[in-house]
Amino acid sequence: MGVHDGHRQRKKEQFRDDGLRSFADHEVLELLLYYAIPRKNTNEIAHRLLKRFGTLDQVVHAPLKELKQIEGVGENAALLLQLIPAVNQRIARSEKVDEILNSVEKSGQYFMRLFRGERREVIYMVCLDQKCKVLSCCRLAEGDVNVAPLSIRQAAERALTSNAAMVQLAHNHPSGIALPSEEDIYVTRMIKEILHPLNIRLTDHIVVADGDFVSMRDSGMLE
Repeated sequence: MGVHDGHRQRKKEQFRDDGLRSFADHEVLELLLYYAIPRKNTNEIAHRLLKRFGTLDQVVHAPLKELKQIEGVGENAALLLQLIPAVNQRIARSEKVDEILNSVEKSGQYFMRLFRGERREVIYMVCLDQKCKVLSCCRLAEGDVNVAPLSIRQAAERALTSNAAMVQLAHNHPSGIALPSEEDIYVTRMIKEILHPLNIRLTDHIVVADGDFVSMRDSGMLE
């Protein structure tokens, strides 16, 4: 067993026994990179990543191309780092049978979790039963940093498939503020009108940006 192998084993045992509580940020990256870089000193690579991007959060949300520019970071390591926020987002939008979205605050916090780390504009729809319990959450569309095309037919089909009594929409403004545009309001009202004959109510459309959110319902924009 070489020097690096012994150090790696000690770090793995440290995590096994105590989780990440005793780890510095560079040690978290160092440990993670063991599984993509088998024979290099990942401690040095972890320090380079933090020096270049600043924080652990910024490292895992950095573009693939920029990650691969760091000495020692190849395709596998860069993909592993990007996998972390992607998995977190999948977990966040997975079905939660006990999730109740019966207030604007609960809805806002729910969607802010989904959009954390998103660099492109994305549209989600949550289907709810009569008691506002989450039946399903689907990613309706995604676009570039400024626009996400929305299929109104797809929204209706998803709502029907989930046997929804009501739905809530949400999208993010990655490079702006949490204020709905005129187009946002127009499309929302159109979806509301299409769902109405299906006995499905559109109860809100949440816009998320920069750690904040705005409710179209509370802002009087759904009428």
